[in-house]
Amino acid sequence: METTSRTGVQEAVASTPGTSALPSASVAHGMPAEARRKIDGYLMAAFPWYGLDEAFTGPRWLMQAVASVDGTVEHGSTGHGDEPSRRVETDGEVPGKRRFAVVVTVASRPLRRSADGTGTLEATSVSSAAWLAGSGLLSCTWPSRMEHALRQEWLDQQTAIAWELADEVGGEGWSQLSLPVDGVPADFHYRESEYGWVLAGSASEGVHLGAYGRGMSAYGLGFSVVKDIAAYE
Repeated sequence: METTSRTGVQEAVASTPGTSALPSASVAHGMPAEARRKIDGYLMAAFPWYGLDEAFTGPRWLMQAVASVDGTVEHGSTGHGDEPSRRVETDGEVPGKRRFAVVVTVASRPLRRSADGTGTLEATSVSSAAWLAGSGLLSCTWPSRMEHALRQEWLDQQTAIAWELADEVGGEGWSQLSLPVDGVPADFHYRESEYGWVLAGSASEGVHLGAYGRGMSAYGLGFSVVKDIAAYE
């Protein structure tokens, strides 16, 4: 992976969770305006979204669909279980009690020129999905009791580690895990840490899949195409 793609992904991860990075479109008529704005990015994607399969019966929620500067939707995430929260510092909640799994769908893209024509964008890969999943896990599991002066240093350090691991997704830092995708067993790269787990692989629908979670075991999960993304609202 090259610095160009890493910078783009970092900017996407830094966006406010749950807020669409795309302009509003006239879609999903009959839904409240606020709901339309949140779901528009997902509806504008030219690829299918993935989530946990029907075996998961808990809450589902949208996170964010992210687009390139030309408006092409590149990736996004769907959430399952308890929504991660950063309110633990103010509401007294015990960190780590929330149980969730987030599925990241990344469009499979070839090496291509940037929208402004000044450079190229690296092809997306399983490493792209691994990086997005690793960064997503960090964004919702950082040590809430850590001093603010040390928090950014910790986040920078862990982000660098996540990047290096994603860049060597087939290395010693990962193990192999087989999980069903649309009912068919698929191989994933998997790793655990004290903050949760991350996995990455590919689907048959022209997308790469990443996932991360905490409090929910990855071993019993299955993935499938989301038939109605509005059900996540």
